[in-house]
Amino acid sequence: MVIALLILVLITVLGMSLSNTTTTYMQIAGNEKVHKMSFYAAEAGRNYVAASPALYGAGNITPGENLAFPNDANPSEKYSLGPIQAFNGLVEYLGSTSPPRGSGYAAGKFMAHRYKIDSTGYAPIDTTTRIEAGAYRLGF
Repeated sequence: MVIALLILVLITVLGMSLSNTTTTYMQIAGNEKVHKMSFYAAEAGRNYVAASPALYGAGNITPGENLAFPNDANPSEKYSLGPIQAFNGLVEYLGSTSPPRGSGYAAGKFMAHRYKIDSTGYAPIDTTTRIEAGAYRLGF
């Protein structure tokens, strides 16, 4: 009877330990999920800029000035990707230089305008991810 009781206590302690470990791993997986959601929302913001030439065109060629996206009049406004994801950010003009080697464009004829894209993605439980990307626009 004593041996059976000891085995039962041992199995109970082992079960509680496994339960705590499982709970911890579930929390880790949940945190990873929302982090990825915010990262992909920030990536969507970067792609939004690529699809919006007005953000990196002739209207944004003053060094040091930023254009906010999705709404330059309200920089804190977020573009919603659904009920739980959103993004916003800034596009900054960094100046112009000669086209990069191997680009196929002649120096002097064209300029390479450099831009910095800061995109912030938002997800549940106040998760945010900020990414920074550089871009060139050749021409004008």
